[in-house]
Amino acid sequence: MIANIVKPGSYTRGVLRYLFGPGTATVHTDQHIVASWDGFAPDPGPEDSPGHTERMDQLVKALDLRVKQAGDHAPDGHVWHCSLRAAPEDRILTDAEWAQVARRIVHATGIALDGDPDGCRWIAVRHADDHIHIVATKVRGDLRPPRNWNDYHRAMTELTCIEEELGLTRIPRGRQAAAETPAAKRSTRAEQEKAKRTGRTTTVREELRHIVRTALTRAEDLDEFFNLLADAGLQVESRTLPSGDLQGYKVALPGDTNANGEPVFYSGSSLATDLSLPKIRQRLATAEVTAMEASTTGRRPNPWHQAATCTERIPHHIDHSPAAIAQAHLAAFGEVLYALPLYAPARLKAELRRAAVAFEHAAHTRARVDHQHTRALRGAIKAMRHQPTDGSGLAMLLDAAILVVTAVQRRGALHHHDRQVAAARQALVHLQAAYNQTFPEPLAALARLKPPANTVRRYAQHVRDAVPVHAEQILVESAWEALAATLAAAEAAGHDPAELLHHAAGQRLLDDATTSPARTLTWRIQRLGDRHAPSSQARAARARSSRITHVPPNARAIAGTTPTSTAVPSRTHRSR
Repeated sequence: MIANIVKPGSYTRGVLRYLFGPGTATVHTDQHIVASWDGFAPDPGPEDSPGHTERMDQLVKALDLRVKQAGDHAPDGHVWHCSLRAAPEDRILTDAEWAQVARRIVHATGIALDGDPDGCRWIAVRHADDHIHIVATKVRGDLRPPRNWNDYHRAMTELTCIEEELGLTRIPRGRQAAAETPAAKRSTRAEQEKAKRTGRTTTVREELRHIVRTALTRAEDLDEFFNLLADAGLQVESRTLPSGDLQGYKVALPGDTNANGEPVFYSGSSLATDLSLPKIRQRLATAEVTAMEASTTGRRPNPWHQAATCTERIPHHIDHSPAAIAQAHLAAFGEVLYALPLYAPARLKAELRRAAVAFEHAAHTRARVDHQHTRALRGAIKAMRHQPTDGSGLAMLLDAAILVVTAVQRRGALHHHDRQVAAARQALVHLQAAYNQTFPEPLAALARLKPPANTVRRYAQHVRDAVPVHAEQILVESAWEALAATLAAAEAAGHDPAELLHHAAGQRLLDDATTSPARTLTWRIQRLGDRHAPSSQARAARARSSRITHVPPNARAIAGTTPTSTAVPSRTHRSR
């Protein structure tokens, strides 16, 4: 719930005329008083109701009584106006609940303390399901002004308690709000109304932000970024300093004009705090370093596999890394979601776009960000454009993405950030829908390569050794045949299937997998099998080390204990 307190001046009737009138930005319906200073204030009702004018005169006279009595001692701008709005996802409050909220706010702000017969006169008006307006005249019964200093912060503090008690969405406030508010700037009421008038499903600000973010995921330098914006049909203007250095940029959507027929431009920072020119330069510089490093290596990794591997590590960073590092990974993950619709099949684009927009409001990206820690993921995003994916690459990345959004939702719930939790839940719905349409085809293709029965039995024993807690579930899942085929392909490439299973299971406990453990293991082993197989000498050394200190990767987590054997000093192998 949010509060907005304004000082409209000294014309009480003007404020009331708006509240009980038909409305301008929004349509007012069933206008009525839900609470007042004594419970007996005249209720004018809707503007077109019988007797409205007479009751309006009575209400204005009652509210202004003490102002008239105070005469020259009445404060300038004696009207106090506070609007209270519930979150869109909240339930509809009853009149009685709104009345209680209003009484608590006028008490908390010092307008009318509970039990004080000299408190200011006030009314609470409801003309919509999701909000009320409180109007008061700031003269007490003893003809002194109220002590309502710092009223906005006192109101917001009280709203935090009200949200808790009524089970409403808890809005971050103060320092918490500065760190936890999404980077995306919300559209104004005027922009929303303009979108309705012009038949748009989204506001111009939201559409521009999506286009700019999508261009940023593809661009490898600033020139390409601006070219991509122009290719998308935007009008782009840049600002330069007298030295010739670029200072900023702004964009406009074709056809979006003001009353004078001029394009309506939005600066990057007005779309989102992380889309300002300095922030974009930081991110593109990181991508350039990654691209140069990749060009010096011989064999380029599969960018889809690399992106999935980096994405699957993000939940660990959320739980254990400093805030700047965790935020950097969430910002890069947001770029992944904006990039996916560019390369996914047409049937998935709408779901993936909705997931990207929803996650933008779930991730807390106004905190300090250190992009140097996400060079690998950001480099993989840029490389995706050069290597189209088969179904398995997209499926494994979506599987990892679901883990990330689940972790974000869990963190939001832990800190009672209800709006972020709701946004994460919405992103999960869209990601899961896209994943469910993606994984069947590549899994079916793998299952057709199922190895002989004796090999499958051997792999089943490896599964029981590596993941005893989930083994029986994995072996009866429909994805088991695809997992067995993936193990067979890795073994044919020179990998040890038992070691691969231990490694894959140890990357993250499968309890975190919100999809199926068998599918998650399939994608992980496919990525591990894509790497060069270790040499026979390396495998022999690993086997000797395993015989000395072998503990299954997830045995400690399962048993909840730590092995008591002493550590074995590491050995350095020198080639002769």
